[in-house]
Amino acid sequence: MEDKINTIKQWLGTGSINIFGLPMSGKDTQGIKLAEALDARFLSSGMIIRAMEAETKQNLTDKGNLIPTNVFYEWVLPYFERRDLFRFPLVLSSIGRWQGEEDQVMSVAAGAGHEIKAVIILNISEADVEERFKAAQVLQDRGERQDDKNFEIFQNRLQEFRNKTLPVIQHYQSLGLLVKVRGDQSRDAVFNEIIDKLYHKATNQSNV
Repeated sequence: MEDKINTIKQWLGTGSINIFGLPMSGKDTQGIKLAEALDARFLSSGMIIRAMEAETKQNLTDKGNLIPTNVFYEWVLPYFERRDLFRFPLVLSSIGRWQGEEDQVMSVAAGAGHEIKAVIILNISEADVEERFKAAQVLQDRGERQDDKNFEIFQNRLQEFRNKTLPVIQHYQSLGLLVKVRGDQSRDAVFNEIIDKLYHKATNQSNV
């Protein structure tokens, strides 16, 4: 595992890895763990947006909708150019979830020295994430997020993923950046598969 991680680090440099998946697929959990393993910095689109909503006293996502593209550009993209992140690789959680945003994300990331080198999709069924939603209601382990408490809002988030985010993932696949990982495994098994597939991508590209 350590040798694989070192190979991935060398290949990644100060580049970025973007992680996508349905709500409750484990994007932030795996992203944080991957960032720690790669000595990278973790940026979550959701965390940034919720912080900005609180700061500006706006509720753009309270119904489960994605924020407008112009607001996404204003709030999220400047993080790529932060000086405190300049020397580090980045692990991103769903940065650019609306079709059309991916090109601007790639452009800004590359311009800031954080070229997107892989895009991970955590594949999991809607039935499985709905079960996770119900379990979270029992455990009450998702904090105060209203979109993780209301099932109707959660369903709207799934619809937004189908309509707006799936085309983003398909575009990344057409560029040869997509890494498919089974998201319905244990957390450790998901992480191990991420490392294995990033290692495979790193070694294959290094040999080109």
